[in-house]
Amino acid sequence: MLSRVVRIVESFGSDTPALRVSEIARRADLHIATASRLIEELVGHGWLHRHADRRIRIGVRLWELASRASPTLDLREAAMPFLEDLHTAVGHHVQLGVREEREALFVERLSAPGAIDSLTHVAGRLPLHASSAGLVLLAHAPAWLQERVLAEPLPAYTSLTVVDPGQLRALLAEVRTSGSALCRGFIDTRAAGVAVPLRGPDETVVAALSVIVPNDDTARMHVPALRAAARGISRAMGTHQRLAPRDLRLAE
Repeated sequence: MLSRVVRIVESFGSDTPALRVSEIARRADLHIATASRLIEELVGHGWLHRHADRRIRIGVRLWELASRASPTLDLREAAMPFLEDLHTAVGHHVQLGVREEREALFVERLSAPGAIDSLTHVAGRLPLHASSAGLVLLAHAPAWLQERVLAEPLPAYTSLTVVDPGQLRALLAEVRTSGSALCRGFIDTRAAGVAVPLRGPDETVVAALSVIVPNDDTARMHVPALRAAARGISRAMGTHQRLAPRDLRLAE
């Protein structure tokens, strides 16, 4: 029963926030009568919500429980004041990403009207090789994970996405040496991603702080501001850790 409920909940994605019962049944590989019964129970508990058009969405109650128990809660709370200052200075997207297995999961994001287009959003994911935040996280990931990523097919979003294993390996070494990642046009040729590592109290990299800005000669100029914000967040996290220890490393 539990596995069926999990499959129903996991039917929803960032590109499919609302689904019909028949669509959920197909995605969850369930008989439509079984899916309908379980969905009705989940709606009753507030985990799912049925709109007037009969489409089903994730319910507020499930969001509330997930947010309250999130292992990134202290990270986000520590980071928010620095994200706001950085956002004011940059005027474009500022985001916080953590590694979840072989993907970058974006747990916080600030934007503004007129900011450069960006594919990322809160709770969105991207392959580790495809974004500046992902490259930072991959560069500091265990060696076995790096080798696994390098051995797999790497999807290209534009002609500028680095998908050659040899080039990616060299890029990861450069990220470790320079302490930052600059991705020009990896996802959108008009945009550049710039990221730096964010270290926890034990100096391990627990997240990546990044900005998405226009792809021009000024992109790299944001590195000092990113590093200053990352140092502030790391200090703040040390305080949060002493008050309420949490495991910010989601997947080792």
